[in-house]
Amino acid sequence: MIQSVDRAVSVLLELQGARRLGLTELASRMGLANSTVHGIVQTLVARGMVEQDTAGRYALGAGVLLLGNVYLDSNELRLRSTSWADALSERTGYAVRVGVILGGDIVVVHHVMRPDGSRQMREIGIDIPAHGTALGKAVLAFHAEARATLPSDVPLRRLTGRTVVDTAALDEVLADVRAGGIARAEDEAVIGESEVAAPIFDAKGAVAGAIAIVVPTSDLPLDAGIEDAVRRAAIDVSRDLGAPTWPVGLPDQRAV
Repeated sequence: MIQSVDRAVSVLLELQGARRLGLTELASRMGLANSTVHGIVQTLVARGMVEQDTAGRYALGAGVLLLGNVYLDSNELRLRSTSWADALSERTGYAVRVGVILGGDIVVVHHVMRPDGSRQMREIGIDIPAHGTALGKAVLAFHAEARATLPSDVPLRRLTGRTVVDTAALDEVLADVRAGGIARAEDEAVIGESEVAAPIFDAKGAVAGAIAIVVPTSDLPLDAGIEDAVRRAAIDVSRDLGAPTWPVGLPDQRAV
């Protein structure tokens, strides 16, 4: 690992979670000397990745947005899933999310709003702790490295009273996902909001992400046909990515 690059990324990640930080606070969070951090942030300011206000505080710059847009425009999972996500939303009447794993979080790379014309917020780019979402569980069930990033000696972050925070209980849930290929989350990230998700696989047989419908909890239980539609969408996207089977790794692998 190249230390200077790692530190620059750490600056961006620290600023991600705060509106604006002064140099001393930023250096304290990173455990580095002010002078060291000052050189890093000034380089990032010069490249447009960080901006500095008149009070001397730092925030993410417009360059980060540009990189984010480039990522979305070039992400193969997002490009391959767009038409299938649109079709899933039309078929079920629910909003649809497509997400990828980043550390212990799931990041939404594509979002289709409910087709009922109601007022909604675009969710592309939001990140949610993976263990609290069906999207995240669908990926974690088939991604050993991502699962290993979650702490095992302390409870996981609690988002609501329904969030699964015990790692042993989570592993039981993930085993069920591997057995059936469907992940569910009921009021775990937001009260009143539930998800049904299925994993998406790439040409190498690795889990590339997941697709989910977002359902008002009051609509539960769902008709079996709706869960089948989510599963079918995941199969279709996986096929477009070149996956030979779905879900990969199950004894009863289904050809796509």
